Amino acid sequence: MTPEDRGCPVLDMAARAPHAQNALLRSAGPAVRVELPGGVIAWSVTRSEVIRALAGDPRVSRDPRKHWPGLADVPEGWPLAPLALQQTFFNLYGGEHRAARRRMTPSFAPRRVAALRSGIEATTAELLDAIGRLGPGEAVDVRRALSLPLTMTVICDLFGVPAAMRPVLGEAMDSLLITASTPDRIRAAQAEMDALLTGLLHLKRRRPGADLASDVAAVPTGGDGRPTEEQSRDTLFLMIGAGYETAVNLITSAVHALLTHRRFLALVQEGTLGWEDVIEETLRHEGPVMHLPLRYALEDIDLGEGVVVRRGEPILLAFGAAGRDPEVHPDRPDDFDPTRPAKDHLAFGHGPHFCLGAPLARLEAEVALSGFFGSYPDAVLAPEGPPPVRLRSAVVNGPAELWIVPAPVPA
Repeated sequence: MTPEDRGCPVLDMAARAPHAQNALLRSAGPAVRVELPGGVIAWSVTRSEVIRALAGDPRVSRDPRKHWPGLADVPEGWPLAPLALQQTFFNLYGGEHRAARRRMTPSFAPRRVAALRSGIEATTAELLDAIGRLGPGEAVDVRRALSLPLTMTVICDLFGVPAAMRPVLGEAMDSLLITASTPDRIRAAQAEMDALLTGLLHLKRRRPGADLASDVAAVPTGGDGRPTEEQSRDTLFLMIGAGYETAVNLITSAVHALLTHRRFLALVQEGTLGWEDVIEETLRHEGPVMHLPLRYALEDIDLGEGVVVRRGEPILLAFGAAGRDPEVHPDRPDDFDPTRPAKDHLAFGHGPHFCLGAPLARLEAEVALSGFFGSYPDAVLAPEGPPPVRLRSAVVNGPAELWIVPAPVPA
């Protein structure tokens, strides 16, 4: 840590007030040094224009093994390691990234995703039926009852994950993305995840099927530029996690927003406001991914206002902050308002690393929201339930639980 870094703000890994912290950082400049766990100093970028520029800049890499001199000093059990240090196309640079991404792109093409609608609708209907078995006035956590099992079912069906493995896989995934965890808990969650995904790869090699995990397992590992076993495992972690965590938080945040802003729910129910409007405004207002670690400067980059990111320094782009940038949304950027004409956001990233699963997340949200509010138009937030608390994560963003009453007792 250099003298100029001493006293720089510490990024809150528990995300207790992420939007307030982002606003302070945004006001301080195009990029601001912040301290991450383990004493790692990174440039936090919260302005939409600068995020766009850096996300598409060929002078910026995601590959820590090639372009981050400070990697050797990262402590074991570092909370950001599951994403920042994984060995997948997610963290490759340039031509290597483009070639690896092309192999995965067809699996999430819009036409292929659209073909999943009937299955998503069937799963949603089953979950809504279960909610319907509650008694009048009985509360349920909509994240656990709808958002999480729906998104986990969809992505696990795509990857052919056995039913018995799904609950523990989801729990391990959640644990790895809770950046407020201790190093010991991160190490334990990582070991559990490695064991699960290694087991899944071995299963698919013995009994391959028509699923994406079998496709990953079928690629030979080791030597001659082939992926290692660790890289194959990391690929499964990335694709399953990205397909699950983004959608579960999007759905839960949208339900919360509509139940706390019922005038907009009324507009949807009368047909003057569309689900697309609600989904895009939720992505702007509460992006399901807040910070996505990390990127690294390949050369000195002058961002203006006296800010120069030096070669090899890490960069933390706050994609979830971009939608509330007052330069982009000068009219009440912190208010949820799906009637606003422009809903620009970077919730799915930008540039070469734009999220492959964006069409799937949008589809899941549209089916889940229309199904839930179609079945339970009078649902309310549980009056005696705990107030929603945020996930204790600087990476994923949304309510950790959301207690609602789907069928209130008649007055």
